[in-house]
Amino acid sequence: MTGATAASGCLPDEHVPVTPAWTCGTCGDEWPCAAKRDLLLSEYQVDRASLSVYLGSCLAVATADLTATPVRPLRERFIGWLPRGPVTS
Repeated sequence: MTGATAASGCLPDEHVPVTPAWTCGTCGDEWPCAAKRDLLLSEYQVDRASLSVYLGSCLAVATADLTATPVRPLRERFIGWLPRGPVTS
């Protein structure tokens, strides 16, 4: 997730981040946008730990990119929305 644009070769509805601003390349909202959150929860449905690791790594990079933004709001934005508790089917 480096560079000034979203990853090439992505479908337009994948809601990939555009760095270093960390906005959604599809809808323009802060990334992860609501649509991407839904996609991630579906994709990582049975592996919430891996989703947490992925978003934690995104948070680390975003913290370096968005130095004017306090860490607490970034933490809420990237990982604060994750459901807690056991995954039920």
